[in-house]
Amino acid sequence: MKKGLSVVLGTVIALTLSACGNGATTDNKTTQTTQPAQTATAKKYTFGTDATYPPFEFQKDGKYIGIDIDLINAIAKEEGFEVDLKPMDFKGIIPAITSKQLDGAIAGISITDERKQVVSLSDPYYQAGLSLIVREDNTTIKTPEDLKGKVIAIKKGTSGAKLADEYGKKYGATIKYFDDSPAMYQEVANKNADVTLEDFPVISYKIAVDPNSKLKIVGDRLNGDYYGIAVRKDNEELMKKVNDGLKKIKANGKYDEIISTYMGKSTK
Repeated sequence: MKKGLSVVLGTVIALTLSACGNGATTDNKTTQTTQPAQTATAKKYTFGTDATYPPFEFQKDGKYIGIDIDLINAIAKEEGFEVDLKPMDFKGIIPAITSKQLDGAIAGISITDERKQVVSLSDPYYQAGLSLIVREDNTTIKTPEDLKGKVIAIKKGTSGAKLADEYGKKYGATIKYFDDSPAMYQEVANKNADVTLEDFPVISYKIAVDPNSKLKIVGDRLNGDYYGIAVRKDNEELMKKVNDGLKKIKANGKYDEIISTYMGKSTK
């Protein structure tokens, strides 16, 4: 009888301990399997850029680098989203955003009232401004007034193209359009055009790194354009992330670090 009772009690105790053990294991497994589900997959956005626009975006050793590339990646890191970069001709960027082929773009895009009508533009992140660029041996062009009867080479779809059109009408200058900056530079260097218009930091960088460019900057800056990051008008969530991220990287020093990598100093 006592032996029988002992066996029964032993069995009960064993089952109880076994049940407790299984419960602890189950709890641990539950914690481990639900943990990954708590980390949401980062949202990915497609951003257009112009890969022929150093120091803001260009290709080196098979990689896309530059101020704009580093900035959008830094903003994405701060705001927890991923960037799918899509290099393309500058003139196609705004249409690609409005047709929903792109979520946004960062490509040295000047903030203008005209562009604000079709896309949302972020807070300014860089002051550029256009300059007149001539061949290094040109001594006849120093101001816009000197463009009478001259030939202007310009990249399509840029703020420079808009100003070149104005100069063409005002001074009777001939305008030659190109799809990228290198082509318009070469046109001036080869004496097939008298002048081009380009953003001051861009042309300053080119002349500094390419002593054989045969180009020089003349006169004062023609305007004081600011660059902004473009986003589809219906994507307020992304626009907020871009502006919030921009504020954060300016506050934590990452912005200055990126600018100094390419330009030597920051210009907010």
